[in-house]
Amino acid sequence: MIVNTCTVIGATERKMMRRLAAFAGRDLYVTGCMPLVQMELINSVCTPHVIHPDEIHERYGGVGTPGPGAVGVVQVASGCVGRCSYCITRLARGRLKSAPPEEILDAVRGLAASGAYEIQLTGQDVAAWGLDRGESLPDLLRAIADVPGRFAVRLGMMHPASVLGILGPLVDACGSDKVFRFLHLPVQSGSDAVLERMQRGYRAADVTKIVDTFRERYPDMMISSDFITGFPGETDEEFRETLELLQRAAFVKVNITRYSRRPGTPAAALKDLPDRIRKDRSRALLFEANRIYDRYNERWIGRETPVVATEKNASGSTVCRNPCYLNVVIGEDLPFGFSGRAVISNNRRHYVTGTLVLSDAGHGV
Repeated sequence: MIVNTCTVIGATERKMMRRLAAFAGRDLYVTGCMPLVQMELINSVCTPHVIHPDEIHERYGGVGTPGPGAVGVVQVASGCVGRCSYCITRLARGRLKSAPPEEILDAVRGLAASGAYEIQLTGQDVAAWGLDRGESLPDLLRAIADVPGRFAVRLGMMHPASVLGILGPLVDACGSDKVFRFLHLPVQSGSDAVLERMQRGYRAADVTKIVDTFRERYPDMMISSDFITGFPGETDEEFRETLELLQRAAFVKVNITRYSRRPGTPAAALKDLPDRIRKDRSRALLFEANRIYDRYNERWIGRETPVVATEKNASGSTVCRNPCYLNVVIGEDLPFGFSGRAVISNNRRHYVTGTLVLSDAGHGV
């Protein structure tokens, strides 16, 4: 039994521990972040073999992995350049280590040749790729755009501080048809005071600058984010600033996490806010985020857009993506990689539904 662990927040750690305890009597192997920073905790419930994540990468011998349907995944880097006061992942994964560009391009070529249409570039901070090599993400994206084939890249999570250093060239690189107009920009808070305590390295105004710069060029661009509610010391006013940033930036798709203390981090020494406050603030953010989801989706209703079939979640329907990475569900069984045009008909908040009007061959359907 092999368990790939995560310990990014307390709830995830508890889930991992329950699973490890359940398999304690098996021939158990553990990998991921937990054995790198919490081996003593693991040993309190089991005594597994440990596989270091770096060893998996070395044995695998590549950075590309086929995913479900017409999706492929390319890990462009591990580690990060940040110093966030609450983050245990940086303690586990260390400093930034970027994959060589030729290795990434080989993976993209292989995935595209095998039928992947959506190719996800992943890492703790994709925008930081190349900083340790004297290279930059926009240069990599331009090289990827030159790879032959029918595919589009979905950029993974990007730290706002890293994006600021490459903002102009990154906006230009996203103009390629081989890059989805999608940005995952975890901002965590809209309060400059909280951002400083988090040691995030940017201010709320920097976030709005990034969002405005992208949307000025690409008005329909889907920009998602992450927020932490109830960070130690967060006041009502500081939370109000976070709510205002969410409204101002109109993030589509928001991951909201209640702050949880992570062992070994600087923030672990700070006094926690009551869980009731963290929950209430989480609900308030979610309520506003749902309103933003609906407004964004409703903008698409009645519009015709290109779509490509990438996944299947239920019989009789197919999950497609449009150039802005909008999740469009078509009520037909379509082959992976099918491309055509669809008219958006209904908003389902976390996705929209549509009806095909043209196939990839340009014929009516």
